Amino acid sequence: GTLLDIDHGTYPYVTSSNCVSAEAAIGTGVSPLDIKNVMGVVKAYLTRVGVGPFPTEIGGDLGETIQQRGGEFGTVTGRPRRCGWLDLVALRYAVRLNGATHLALTKLDVLSDIGKLKICTGYRLDGSEISRIPPRVADYERVEPIYESLHGWTTPDRPWREIVLEGFDALPKEMREYVHYIERQTGTVIPIVSVGPDRDETVIREEMMPVRFSDA
Repeated sequence: GTLLDIDHGTYPYVTSSNCVSAEAAIGTGVSPLDIKNVMGVVKAYLTRVGVGPFPTEIGGDLGETIQQRGGEFGTVTGRPRRCGWLDLVALRYAVRLNGATHLALTKLDVLSDIGKLKICTGYRLDGSEISRIPPRVADYERVEPIYESLHGWTTPDRPWREIVLEGFDALPKEMREYVHYIERQTGTVIPIVSVGPDRDETVIREEMMPVRFSDA
C-alpha cells in the first residue's frame, strides 16, 4: 500500500490518505517514540488495483494463473488486481519510507510449480540503469525492469500445514532461498512466512521476531 500513499505514492494513482507507518501514530494518537518496531507485510509477488505504473506486471496466462491462485480480486467490488513479479526497487523504497526492519512474506504457495521466478533488481530508463523510483510518474511509466532469475519450487506431496509444523527449515529449499534473497536485498529479516490463508499455514521464526510491543 505504500505506493498508494497520497504524499509518497505514485500520484495521481493514489488513495485519499496516508497509509505509511507514520500514519499509525497520527491515527491512533500514540507517540511515535512509543513505537519500537515496524514490520512490513509484502506478498511474494506484486499486485496493483487499477491504473498506474507497474513495471513488473505479468500478462497472459501466467498473470491470470497467479491472479486466480492468489484470489486477487477486491473483497467488496470483486475488481481483479493486476499481478507481477516482486519489485525490489519498490520494496526497498517501502522499507526505507516505513522504517521497516522486519517483513512478513505472504502467499509463497501461489508461486509453486511456475518454474523460474523473476525478481526485479533495478530499472532501465532512457538507456541508463537506475536503482530508485523516478520522481516523475511519467518516467516511472516508461522504465524497463532489470530481472534476476531464481529457481522455483514445486508443491510438496503433503499438506503445507504439516510442513509448517516442522518449521521454516522444512519448507522447500528453493523457497527458503527466495526468502533469504529478499532479506539480503532489502536489509531486513523475515520472521513470518505464509504458504496459505489459514493460521496453521504460517511459519513464525521465533528467534527472528522483534521485541513485542508489550515488552518494549
